[in-house]
Amino acid sequence: MRTRALIRMAIILSLAAPATEALAANADDFQAALAKAEAANKQAGAIKNQWTTTAGTLKAAQAAAAAGKFDDAVKLANDAEALANASIAQAKEQETAWTQAVVR
Repeated sequence: MRTRALIRMAIILSLAAPATEALAANADDFQAALAKAEAANKQAGAIKNQWTTTAGTLKAAQAAAAAGKFDDAVKLANDAEALANASIAQAKEQETAWTQAVVR
């Protein structure tokens, strides 16, 4: 149940990101968004809870940037960051939640 809530939160955050972008994105904007997304994904990897969707979204962002579609690339990088942050939140929540399932 909590995982669904985390996924919904990631989707909502990714949909809200384009609303904050008033101007067209450029390569520098993409590099900044990509760096944040990769840092969050690296943190998720460090706690061994990387979602496979995050890696796919990062690849799509890089492909969009390579094609010169920086608005799409920034949006996808922001989506990847939201997914990575949601996976981190899931891992933290599950650290203690498993005790609820243990029969005592």
